[in-house]
Amino acid sequence: MTTFVLALLQQTTVVPEESAPSADLLSLHGGLMFWTLVVFVILFAVLGRVVFPKITAAVEAREKALEEAIEAAKRDREEAALALAEQLRQIETARVEAQKIIVEGRQMGEKLRAQMIEETHQQQQQMLERARREIDQEKERAIAALRREAIELAIAGASKVIEKNLDDQSNRKIVESFLASIPVTENKRG
Repeated sequence: MTTFVLALLQQTTVVPEESAPSADLLSLHGGLMFWTLVVFVILFAVLGRVVFPKITAAVEAREKALEEAIEAAKRDREEAALALAEQLRQIETARVEAQKIIVEGRQMGEKLRAQMIEETHQQQQQMLERARREIDQEKERAIAALRREAIELAIAGASKVIEKNLDDQSNRKIVESFLASIPVTENKRG
């Protein structure tokens, strides 16, 4: 068909010079208008069947792609908002947990401090009790040493009084029994 159109165009455009119309562009030529209209209609039909569907399909595809991109952007924005809300919730949860850990740490510190003070008081009391026992033991030893010395002095004094050397062992027993019968007055503390 295109060859037919080209052949017609060649016939109409090849005009002998003698019968050539004037070069006036605004003058109307019926044959030229007819063939121009026929070529336009054929070209429009060919374009309408071949090119226009592809152009409209491309435009529709482009429009659909833009709509999908807009919808995807909306979904992404909503997902980002949800993710942001989740992150903020997690941050708040972490902050609350951190505050809780700080409070528990303070409580543990106070408890440990109180426990250490209590242990220190107990150790102090134990040391005081041990010192009292040691003092009492030393006092008992000192009293025993004083008794032995008093016995020795009493025997030495008695032997000077009698001017005679008495039996040390029997005299010692007599003086010890005498001293044991004397009540000891102790000033106990506390």
